[in-house]
Amino acid sequence: MLNNKTIAVVIPAFNEEDQIREVIETVPDFVDRIVVVNDCSKDRTEEIIRSFLKSKLNEGIEIQTITGKKFTGRFERANRAFMKQMKLELNYFVPSEVMNANPEKERIILINHKKNSGVGASIARGYKWCKDHDIFCTAVMAGDGQMDPDELESICKPIIEENIDFVKGNRLIHRSALFVIPKIRYFGNSILSILTKIASGYWHVSDTQCGFTAISSKALNAIRLYKIYHNYGMPNDLLVKLNVSFCTIKEVEVKPVYDVGEKSKMKIWKVIPRIAWLLFKSFFKRLWIKYLFRDFHPLFLLYNLGLILTIISIPYLIKILNAIFSENQIGYLPVLAFVFLFISGIQFLLFAMWMDIQDNERLHKD
Repeated sequence: MLNNKTIAVVIPAFNEEDQIREVIETVPDFVDRIVVVNDCSKDRTEEIIRSFLKSKLNEGIEIQTITGKKFTGRFERANRAFMKQMKLELNYFVPSEVMNANPEKERIILINHKKNSGVGASIARGYKWCKDHDIFCTAVMAGDGQMDPDELESICKPIIEENIDFVKGNRLIHRSALFVIPKIRYFGNSILSILTKIASGYWHVSDTQCGFTAISSKALNAIRLYKIYHNYGMPNDLLVKLNVSFCTIKEVEVKPVYDVGEKSKMKIWKVIPRIAWLLFKSFFKRLWIKYLFRDFHPLFLLYNLGLILTIISIPYLIKILNAIFSENQIGYLPVLAFVFLFISGIQFLLFAMWMDIQDNERLHKD
């Protein structure tokens, strides 16, 4: 515990037999639950995790599930409906099984996926366990040892002491970033960070691919965990969902850790297009859900009007270019139409973007 608040760490694991033992052994003592989600590993990962279930490291404080809590009375209908949904929503997650004999008292929780589903699905399942047990602060650490456990406290403290909803590590601001992070990953991270700023509305975040995070119980209850993107776009998708739910965010400097025996399973050139398409769709979902249905804002109209005018200007641009390359004359009306539509569209987009930045300032905490 930290300040009498329960702490858990979710560790997604897939074929991590070389690293998972050290990761579990180095989790700080203040962590009340270590929730390891084994995503159908084909090596000895599960065997190694099971060996901890009989060790002293598995002795933990008792934490009961809240899904069995009873609410009676005429004014408790909303709470009864929420608890019913909490029980039912497990059906929407990847099929899995909790392998512990007494998870309410054991510190290390092993959850086995019944089919391989990706790192995002593993984290979502770990989040669900922590949500059901009302863990106050839930952190995420990779199973490959790329996160320094000594930095876990600094990741969790803003949740505990400042009531921040979501805290993420930022490796790019560390003084060693340019020398330690592989150039191709630095480049890919930078591109995805820019796209994620636009899509998520968290304009001040960077290093969006850093998985070293902590989330509050309030935030876990604010989003639909089973809808979190299953693969490597999970951090980006989560940021969009948190923004739609008006969750506050803070970044904490962490060390970039590489060459500790990890084996990367991510193919950067395959991942970037997929995540870019995910962010493109997520941007429009955020506009419609957050700025139309939940809390109407003029930037919804400006963004959409700007996009429409810019798209309408494209046929005029094509007509102008065809005339230039074919050396044909063109009337002034197509030129005027293009200039008016394109400039107006860009102005609307820039103004909407400025309003988006201003509106989301309240959610970013220094």
